[in-house]
Amino acid sequence: MIEIQNLQKKFKNNIVLKDITEHVDKGQVICVIGPSGAGKSTFLRCLNCLEQPTSGKVFFEGNDLTKINDKQLNQLREKMGMVFQGFNLFPNMNVIENIKLAPMKVKNIPEKQAEETGMKLLEKVGLAEKAKQYPDQLSGGQKQRVAIARALAMDPEVMLFDEPTSALDPEMVDEVLTVMHDLADSGMTMVVVTHEMGFAHEVADQIWFMADGYIQETGKPDEFFAHPTSDRAKEFLKKILK
Repeated sequence: MIEIQNLQKKFKNNIVLKDITEHVDKGQVICVIGPSGAGKSTFLRCLNCLEQPTSGKVFFEGNDLTKINDKQLNQLREKMGMVFQGFNLFPNMNVIENIKLAPMKVKNIPEKQAEETGMKLLEKVGLAEKAKQYPDQLSGGQKQRVAIARALAMDPEVMLFDEPTSALDPEMVDEVLTVMHDLADSGMTMVVVTHEMGFAHEVADQIWFMADGYIQETGKPDEFFAHPTSDRAKEFLKKILK
């Protein structure tokens, strides 16, 4: 579904991503883990070209996203939902308005249909009763679940998550991870940058360990967490799994 070939990203003289080649199959859940500053979020944003790679190729549905025009890129981005650390909800719109906006504006879906779909998605994330409330009336965990529902409203084929629980209080983390767990169980293709090792171990089909701008190791969760092969991964796990 996603093919990454020799991906590199530089910011001036700083090489953040160094020659990454990987692929994501349909229905896979990939968890990208590693130390802060490894380039994980930049890597994720390169997958839909929110960050333009310096060199290399990113194929989605056979199209090299680094070579197509803006119109084609935006059409393909519609199929790639993204959830950020900071929710990014519109504060002047209530919950259901936040969710139905993009389907109406981008896909020209009638408002009634967009609202019906939005309400079903709010039920899915356990927030149907919050439809008319505004973001500042919600907890962090609720805001992030609304953000997930908003991304799903575009009926994406893949979901990208950029540390979706990192801005949350600890007691709110589980409610977001539960929604993501259900999404994975439904067969959604997902690439998740996360510090939640329990979630990664339980839900991922593959772990991609990233450090120093490289994906240094990949493997099934049981194998990776029990028997990491790279020294950098061993060092990382020793620190976080005390």
